[in-house]
Amino acid sequence: MKDLKAEKSLAAKQAVKLIENNQIIGLGTGSTAYFAVLEIGRLVEDGLKIKAVPTSNATAELAESLHIPLLLMDEVDSIDLTIDGTDEFDADLNLIKGGGGALFREKMVARLSKREIIIADSSKKVEVLGAFKVPVEVVPIALNYANKQIRKINGTAKIREKDGKIFVTDAGNYILDADFGKIKNAEDISEKLNRIEGVVCHGLFIGLAQMVIMADGDETIIFNR
Repeated sequence: MKDLKAEKSLAAKQAVKLIENNQIIGLGTGSTAYFAVLEIGRLVEDGLKIKAVPTSNATAELAESLHIPLLLMDEVDSIDLTIDGTDEFDADLNLIKGGGGALFREKMVARLSKREIIIADSSKKVEVLGAFKVPVEVVPIALNYANKQIRKINGTAKIREKDGKIFVTDAGNYILDADFGKIKNAEDISEKLNRIEGVVCHGLFIGLAQMVIMADGDETIIFNR
């Protein structure tokens, strides 16, 4: 059985080699990005000079504990390099993200980034997206409306809960986890979700990743777009 935790760590160690002095770095969120933040913290301790933009409050707290200098997203015009994880990716480097609930800031940071580097363990590569549900971040007053609109585009959705309560994002919104089955046209679904009033963001990341570094056992495989 593969050690996915070790694979995540290996991919993170490979990715941080791309960081250069005096860059602005985007810090992802989630169980894989966690390892990248740890590695960046070690580099900073060893003298690397960077500033970083976190994609969630949790990542900001971790980065602060490691003495990584932080910037707010609206303090930067661009980000040199972002390292983030994914829930799924396909051969075209389209992604499903948002399992950790930070998809809005993750997508904003990705759009600001000159290079979006995704790190993954070997379980995240799929032939067709869709086994993992698509997170859809919605303002609370639009929840029922958005749910109905998702059904109109052949999806079913369930509001995300945590510890028996509705999960609330850092921005104060709710998440609908939408199931579209196998997604053969991710761009089409993405555009239709974007047109739903009240949807802040969704977890289909189309054309945003330039590279995926996937660890498989004790080796890393690089996918470029």
